[in-house]
Amino acid sequence: MRVDDSRVHTALDDLLRHGGGYVTTAELLEVMSRQQLDLQVKKGWLVRVWHGVYSRTTPDLLGRLTALDAYLGQRSVACLGTAAALYGFDTEGTDCVHVLDPGTRLRPTVGLMVHQRGGAPLERVRGRLATAPAWTAVEVARELRRPRALATLDAALHSGRCTPADLASAVSEQRGRRGIVAVRALVELADGRAESAMESEARLVMLDHGLPRPQLQYVIHGRAGETWRVDFAWPEHRVAAEYESIEWHAGRSEMLRDKRRFAAIQQLGWTMIPIVVSDVRLYPGQLAGRIADHLVRASIAS
Repeated sequence: MRVDDSRVHTALDDLLRHGGGYVTTAELLEVMSRQQLDLQVKKGWLVRVWHGVYSRTTPDLLGRLTALDAYLGQRSVACLGTAAALYGFDTEGTDCVHVLDPGTRLRPTVGLMVHQRGGAPLERVRGRLATAPAWTAVEVARELRRPRALATLDAALHSGRCTPADLASAVSEQRGRRGIVAVRALVELADGRAESAMESEARLVMLDHGLPRPQLQYVIHGRAGETWRVDFAWPEHRVAAEYESIEWHAGRSEMLRDKRRFAAIQQLGWTMIPIVVSDVRLYPGQLAGRIADHLVRASIAS
């Protein structure tokens, strides 16, 4: 039978349609030879997702989980960064698929990690089970450096999937586990108003250096009814700070719009402090000192 035999393609299409876009080796060998299967993969007509599971194209995260279900013969349960991605608060760009041990002989492999997490509460998200949002956020945070851990906790709250009380409960449920003491302290600082991981990192620098806690996403009103939202603000001193990412200034129009915005806010008597990634990660003490100086000057001036 030739690889381009219409009967092979028809049978393959039927298998993929029946399997939700995924098909196992055993199913494929019922309609083609091993040589034909190998050629399908070599030519890029089939993509090997997991050992013994194939698809027409490289799948997204949900597709990879669905393909894993086909391999296991049962539904997998997402955890850690994979669960965070499903809930919409994965700040780390998790690529590896993380699932709970299904109780079968599932072994870690390239792109797949299997975890023992007895007692983890589960919730349904995007049509499948995953460890509960707050539990997931705390568990992910336990494995990260403090700045990134706070970013995860902030993002979990920002997603609306859990509350500060939920995070506190999850911390209690995971007491005694590695990293939980640091996460317990960070939960008290977590704020769902943060809109990016770098905003979270910058805020932690401020708090670690003893600066007054800023208001987040503060709205400044212009004289003609305009409104501008700033990342960090100390309204009583009319001092604001903005994290500026490279992506935000990706083009000339974006840069000019931001400069006009800064100028309009400064015209109202506010001091605007720009923050970039090197301020946060390489020179945190200098950043905190610069903000402190502006707060002191504003206090004296008033």
